[in-house]
Formats: sequence, structure tokens, C-alpha cells
Amino acid sequence: MKILVIEDNESVSSMLEMFFAKEGIEGVFEANGLEGYKKYQQGNWDVLIIDWMLPDMDGVTICRKIREEKSTVPIIMLTAKDSESDQVLGLEMGADDYVTKPFSPLALMARIKAVTRRYQTTAPKENVEKGVIKTESFKVNKNTREVVINGEPVTNLTPKEFDLLYFFVQHPKQVFSRDQLLERVWSYQYYGDERTVDVHIKRLRNKIGTSQQPFFHTVWGVGYKFDETPVESHEN
Repeated sequence: MKILVIEDNESVSSMLEMFFAKEGIEGVFEANGLEGYKKYQQGNWDVLIIDWMLPDMDGVTICRKIREEKSTVPIIMLTAKDSESDQVLGLEMGADDYVTKPFSPLALMARIKAVTRRYQTTAPKENVEKGVIKTESFKVNKNTREVVINGEPVTNLTPKEFDLLYFFVQHPKQVFSRDQLLERVWSYQYYGDERTVDVHIKRLRNKIGTSQQPFFHTVWGVGYKFDETPVESHEN
């Protein structure tokens, strides 16, 4: 695994460098935001770990620019900011996850594994069709991580957005609470951080839904469900 870390705190970078060496991870470290963004453009990365506050270009700006380029590389934000609004901003800019400082390397490793687990597929070619789900509007291929809606390819989903979509199309019209989605899609507990689910649902609605057919419906007091039925049909 090859990870780019853009972090200007020398002690944090040193800690991660030692931990990555023990885990057999190739870590590349950059302390300047602008230089880190340039380094991202020059390489192929399995994961990006980006600090929020950086010289010359902050982490949120880096994340936004990367997503504007349609890149789906998993991004984990490191932040000393623990307010909900700050965390939501990072997620809305395209981050797949965030870790609040101070943190343990093991906790960060759990997040790295979670965002990459279904991003890197090793399925043999002859089993590709086993990972394909077709619905009235969708064709979702788990193995190639391709999404087609009504014949049009979708290329701007982040890894976690794809995971969430794939989970929902497997369970049409079934209602899931936020806690259930955190367990089933993120594969670990967020300890009550349900806002993470809300942000990812919002991003999916904006990217693939319409006002007449949002696909992801809020079930008040419970959670969310995936339903391809147009909104007007629900109202009748």
C-alpha cells in the first residue's frame, strides 16, 4: 500500500512513518499543502491522509480540488477541529473519513482499512458477473466499481459513496438506521457520529438523484431507504 501523508506536524509524521514501516506500508510525507497537492498529482496513491491546517494550501482545499478532478482515491482528513460543522465540511468536500487529533496509529489503521477494503478488488475475471447488480435504473459492478444509471456512466463517486450505493441497491425499499449503515458500510463503529451518514446520503442525492427521483428517501425517526419509485408515485 502506498500512502501520501500531507501533514506539517513533525511529531505526527514521525509517528506515522515508524508505524507504516512496521506495517509494510510505503509512506510519502509532505509538510506543505501546495507541495503536497503537487506530489499527489505526480503519483498513484492507495490512500491520501491530509491535515486540515497546512501552509500555502489547506487540507479542505486540497480535498475539494482532488474531487473536482473526478479522482476517487480514498481521502482521510486529520483535524484538531472537533466541532460537527468542521467535520461535516470536510466530508462535504469529498473526504471519505476523518480522524480527530490526538489519535492512535491503530485507530488510524482501522480507518485506512475501512476506506480501502472494497476499493481494491482482486476478484478473478470469471467471477465478475457475480458482483453485478441490475435494477430498473442501475447497473452497479462491485468488481470494476462501475455505476451506470439509465445507460449513462457515473464517474464521480468516492469509494465510500460507491460502497453505500452498492449496499442500498442490494436491499431495495428496506429501511436502515444510521447506526446500522455505519456498521454495515463503514465496517466499524463511529460511536454515535451519525452525521457522517447524512453527509454521504446528501452527496449521493446531489450526484445521482433528481427532485422527481432522489433514490434515497428519509424515513423520519428511523433512517433511510433506497427506492427507485418516483416521488409523485409515493405521494399518490
